[in-house]
Amino acid sequence: MADVVSSEVRSRMMAGIRGKNTKPEMTIRRGLHAKGFRYLLHDRRLPGKPDLMFPKYRAVIFVHGCFWHGHNCHLFKWPTTRKEFWQKKINRNREIDKSSIAALQQAGWRCCVIWECSLKGPTRLPIAKTITHVAGWLRSTKHRLTVQGLDPGS
Repeated sequence: MADVVSSEVRSRMMAGIRGKNTKPEMTIRRGLHAKGFRYLLHDRRLPGKPDLMFPKYRAVIFVHGCFWHGHNCHLFKWPTTRKEFWQKKINRNREIDKSSIAALQQAGWRCCVIWECSLKGPTRLPIAKTITHVAGWLRSTKHRLTVQGLDPGS
């Protein structure tokens, strides 16, 4: 299927997509801040530059966009144009995610990944429950947490 906009318009649209301070990230930040958590943002000293870093809890949070990180949910579909480019890009993002989390855990950091589908669309979870769940994880000693949208079949 052909794109519904010209390549110039598509290029401008894609260039406008941010990597930091996205709407899902801001939702998580506001919720955790309201619960009293304080954090650092996008710390370049850590592998993968986590979206939020909690030194007090030795924990980091990544808020991943389902398309850019190739999540297996309704928000991700392989593009039908420039297939090789997109497969290479998204697979590379997945590799970086995997190696960053491994390096962080090796260094003693606890890691949480919050997927965009948990905050958006028909599979989203209640924001208050998500924030409470993540806050509980931060206070715990669990090493990993993944938050994703509901299974549409349930």
